[in-house]
Amino acid sequence: MQRFNHLKPATPAEAVHAVATAPGTARFLAGGTTIVDLMKLEVERPNSLVDITRINGLGEIGTDGDELIFGALAHMSDVADNAVVKRDYPLLSEALWRAASQQLRNMATLGGNLLQRTRCSYFRDTQFPCNKRVPGSGCSAIDGLNRGHALLGGSEHCIAVYPGDWAIALVAMDAVVDTQSPRGLRTIAVADLHRQPGDTPHIETALAPDELILRTRVPASRLGRASTYQKVRDRESYAFALASAAVALMLDGETIQDARITLGGVATVPWRAHDAEQSLIGRKLTEDAARKAGRIAFAGAKTQPQNAFRVPLGIETVADALLIAKGRA
Repeated sequence: MQRFNHLKPATPAEAVHAVATAPGTARFLAGGTTIVDLMKLEVERPNSLVDITRINGLGEIGTDGDELIFGALAHMSDVADNAVVKRDYPLLSEALWRAASQQLRNMATLGGNLLQRTRCSYFRDTQFPCNKRVPGSGCSAIDGLNRGHALLGGSEHCIAVYPGDWAIALVAMDAVVDTQSPRGLRTIAVADLHRQPGDTPHIETALAPDELILRTRVPASRLGRASTYQKVRDRESYAFALASAAVALMLDGETIQDARITLGGVATVPWRAHDAEQSLIGRKLTEDAARKAGRIAFAGAKTQPQNAFRVPLGIETVADALLIAKGRA
């Protein structure tokens, strides 16, 4: 790990100014569970870390009123264990507690969790070409070991999976993030936060380098009650998803009025399955209908020989999640 400056701003304005004006490359530091790991691997080599953990007001957790508010510095464990979140929005709680070990949940922040980078082994090993790490160098995964790589949203330049869980649940609930940069404040839908790789896989989000996430806001909704986050992985203890699904339903009797399905672990970004949702609205949710929705969700999947097994796995994950959500209605 190379030497770096450690800056400790007192306000968001000071933090974004520090990143914007620091010589060389600067990164924000919160829980450090991603950036420090990548610095040890020399995938990230910032000249400065701008430590935002001492900024007041970014750790808020608000569950009253017309929206839920989660400050960027709120810890995963605190939100996962929040009584209102667990009762009224189980998909949010489950996405957090299934995402990491207890030790990491106690340390990692919500803002940082949204921005965690891919776990692709070629990205994390600097001896291999990787377009995310060095634009134009090539993608080793396409003709390499790609069992855990993307089925949806990939390109000829990158098939790395977005690794997070929290963002998958947030997209299902139409959440937004508020941000600050030297140019001012803005709000971004979480569904628009992450970018598919296209021909610029090194540009992973809609954020500018000097833009700081302040908070996440989730509209209060009856959809939250009949919801779940299901995650299938190689081992039950802390592991990244082979397939996951965030599902929320609104029913009138047995008829589905609204449905949300977002896929995780199988795409380059959190993947909202709009067509699968539409296949359910106005219908009763049977096992056949749930499995059909799963097939529609994966209709555009592009497989490699090593990862084709994850299409039927993903279909069953969606179907199981829908039936669990129905039971919670």
